[in-house]
Amino acid sequence: MGIESILVFLIVGAIAGWLAGLIVSGFGFGLVGNIVVGIVGAFIAGFLFPALGISLGSGIVAAIIHSTIGAVILLVLIKVVKRA
Repeated sequence: MGIESILVFLIVGAIAGWLAGLIVSGFGFGLVGNIVVGIVGAFIAGFLFPALGISLGSGIVAAIIHSTIGAVILLVLIKVVKRA
């Protein structure tokens, strides 16, 4: 994995985490937190979508959408666990 791939990975994670924070109100973790939420969300969606037979395509935009959906799932789970 080259430095370009790592930078794209971090940028996609940051954008996805930021978007997920906007969608799920009340959650903002700052830049590093958003990157972590976006990356973890990408892993969640990476396991969940193939199991459900969902494909969003390829490319940067699809990666951002994919990661954002996974990050939203993660933030909703955090919100539910925090209330319990």
